[in-house]
Amino acid sequence: MTIPTGEDVVNLYRRRAKHYDFTANLYYLIGFREWTYRKKAVKALNLQRGDTVVEIGCGTGLNFSLLRQTIGPEGKIIGVDLTDAMLAQARKRVEENGWSNVELINSDATSFQFPTGVDGIISTFAITLVPEFDKVIQNGCKALSPGKRWIVLDLKLPTNRLSWLAPFFLFRPFGVRKELATRHPWESINKYLKNTSLTELYMGFAYIAAGERGEAGC
Repeated sequence: MTIPTGEDVVNLYRRRAKHYDFTANLYYLIGFREWTYRKKAVKALNLQRGDTVVEIGCGTGLNFSLLRQTIGPEGKIIGVDLTDAMLAQARKRVEENGWSNVELINSDATSFQFPTGVDGIISTFAITLVPEFDKVIQNGCKALSPGKRWIVLDLKLPTNRLSWLAPFFLFRPFGVRKELATRHPWESINKYLKNTSLTELYMGFAYIAAGERGEAGC
């Protein structure tokens, strides 16, 4: 199989945009606690009220309410996504909730210019789809203030006998082909950031990788 291009990803999520939130909730039927994992990922950012956080691959904005609970209305969320249809759903969510502190940017993550001195960066179920994820993680690290955190929540192949189930239960519904599961963004987290950790979830099919920018930079 060929690795999907950026255009492939855009087309896939244009088709899924309107029903993405509903589809995500269906994973509870197979015990995949996506909302719980999102909460864990946001908590791992260690954000404070008034902070600025960047979300790479924000999709329909499922994490926005969780992020706002921590940073409050005086903080700022910058949501970045490659797919216009997903951002349209995110914009609808922002408008319906009256959130004035959310900025949405239609951009490839690789070419996105991070603002300097941000207080946290997060990507959930998205960065594995970015061919140059290593560059994105490095660029994000450079934008973080010292001691602030980069968090990735994503899917991976487990290192156990259950790996053969991945295409049926996780990767295909999320648009992630098995070949993409060989990408290891947590290794980039380890390369550029300090005090890193890797927490496996759902029998090893998912993970949260965390790291913080050191004083010496990236």
